[in-house]
Amino acid sequence: MSTLQQFAALRDSDSTVAIAALEAFFDALPAVPEEAMLGRWRGGCFNTGHPGEGMLDKLGWCGKQFNARNDVNPIMVHAADGGMTVSDIMGQAQLRMVAYRGVATATMAYDDKPIFDHFRAIDDDTVLGVMDSKGHDVPLFFYLQRCQG
Repeated sequence: MSTLQQFAALRDSDSTVAIAALEAFFDALPAVPEEAMLGRWRGGCFNTGHPGEGMLDKLGWCGKQFNARNDVNPIMVHAADGGMTVSDIMGQAQLRMVAYRGVATATMAYDDKPIFDHFRAIDDDTVLGVMDSKGHDVPLFFYLQRCQG
């Protein structure tokens, strides 16, 4: 099964996805350089039962926007016109290379929260993200797909 097929199977699963399956998938993917994250991304969560999934759903979370290394909008929400707009509920973030699970990769660090989102490449326009936050025993897994145009 190709990487994209594995991603689609995990994303589209009707049942709860095991954290171990997502960790294994993440570990098999290549690192992402910081500059590859620049731009606007649409996203979604994997169904693992993590409490953050419900929180993001209630916020209307639909992606992230990386304007520059020190200028990241971590929470983009659905806009009334069907597009995306910035939500300041979680503040701002920055982009850095950070080692996670043994590999240095592009990582979004929240400015005012003990939260790191680590990314690995599924392809040039799709990344797997892992939200590692203080106080949670398991990470939240999500994906981002680059907005075109």
